[in-house]
Amino acid sequence: MPFDSFQYAYDLYSFAASVLLIIIYHLFLRRKVKRNPTYTVQTINTIARTAWVETIMRDKKDILAVQTLRNSTMAATFLASTSVLLIIGVLTLSESDKLQTSWHVLNLVGAKHPELWLVKILSLLLDLFVAFFSFSMSIRIFNHVGYMINVPLELKHKMITPAHVATHLNRAGNFYSIGMRAYYFTVPLVFWLFGPHFMFISTIGLLIALYRIDRAPKISSLEYSDID
Repeated sequence: MPFDSFQYAYDLYSFAASVLLIIIYHLFLRRKVKRNPTYTVQTINTIARTAWVETIMRDKKDILAVQTLRNSTMAATFLASTSVLLIIGVLTLSESDKLQTSWHVLNLVGAKHPELWLVKILSLLLDLFVAFFSFSMSIRIFNHVGYMINVPLELKHKMITPAHVATHLNRAGNFYSIGMRAYYFTVPLVFWLFGPHFMFISTIGLLIALYRIDRAPKISSLEYSDID
């Protein structure tokens, strides 16, 4: 195999291995959640959001609902705006040939051809666009929930029940989580610009960090007694 072909293959294998590791990690989480619904922070947040909606609509805490949804909308708006700024930065990066040469100084085994550089930039752009649209959808649904959650239960509308509103709110939370996952994946993609070996190493580090972030904290028996 020619050396150039080997370099291309090494880059593609590193990218495929990184994506595969992330997929395997999420399949692992999904399997754990099926056995234990409170295994991850995300599932606990889903349960908490459902209980929160039921409490808000039952006790008519309109001001609390507006304040909480406003905070969630502001956070998603900030992250969506940041995605746009990062997209502009990546587009600016793609126009600099001198910067491309500088980033390849540490690329000892990967390909250094302009075509592969563009593939890396496009992958990073695609990831940021996923983050942007996910946060935008999250904002959209948060706004819808803001109207639905304040509808009095006395109206007994079949499509605006606490369960239905909680489903919408959890959809917004899921889009927010997807946007954050896309943000996390920018770490290996950025390191891929320096070289495929950096991408693979950063993916391992990212998965270790994600496991610590995603895993719901265990409550000891002593903490249980304090709560009681």
